[in-house]
Amino acid sequence: MCGRYATTADPATLAVELDALDETDHSAPVEADYNVAPTTEVLTVVERHDRENPDSDPTKRIRRMRWGLVPSWTKELGKGPVLFNARADSLAEKPAFRTAFKFKRCLVPMDGWYEWQTEATGGKKAAKIPYYMHPDDGSRLFMAGVWSAWRDPRVENASPVLSCSIVTVDSLGHLEQVHDRMPLALPRDRWEPWLDPDNTVDSALLEPVPDLFERIDVDRVRPLVNSVKNNGHELIEPDVDRAGEQISLL
Repeated sequence: MCGRYATTADPATLAVELDALDETDHSAPVEADYNVAPTTEVLTVVERHDRENPDSDPTKRIRRMRWGLVPSWTKELGKGPVLFNARADSLAEKPAFRTAFKFKRCLVPMDGWYEWQTEATGGKKAAKIPYYMHPDDGSRLFMAGVWSAWRDPRVENASPVLSCSIVTVDSLGHLEQVHDRMPLALPRDRWEPWLDPDNTVDSALLEPVPDLFERIDVDRVRPLVNSVKNNGHELIEPDVDRAGEQISLL
């Protein structure tokens, strides 16, 4: 499961790194976000044909999308569950995701993601203990995602609302001790077949790469991240006051 993450990616840098077109709103502020929550506008990478020249080769494009896929049949935005995750094992069958899985796949760049465990406090309410998962070398992760373009049926010629979900799989190795699900990170050699809008994907692409996830560090962080009102680099810094407890868990 992935319900919160951190990212320092900006569209201009991504466009250069990936040789992609930056289709984001250049008037919007670009800032690092250490507490990305569902319904937030997030950066994604897609591969699409040019509308004016549909026979051309598809091109990578950087787009902002609402995190929480909105199925095409949705009558009103904001009504119904927020589909921010999509299980890899049911992508091809779930009505909300199967069309997106066939034709609209994306990458979601992030620095790392958060998960929580509950801890008894002696009171009536258990404490939520956050953990931050991130590559040990500080590199950026690119998570598999699916996306849609929804138009408000009540508005004539409505502009499309782009939205996405992050694909999740069973956790591997030491990550199982934190949560039983994790977002599916794709190594660079899987980006092209995943993004290709002209082909369906081989199910092997939905299998996590053990070597990639073995490089993921797990840090217990402070409860600041528990509130979406908080943001800043301090959210991903290890809770050094509880380091001994972190080691005993992991």
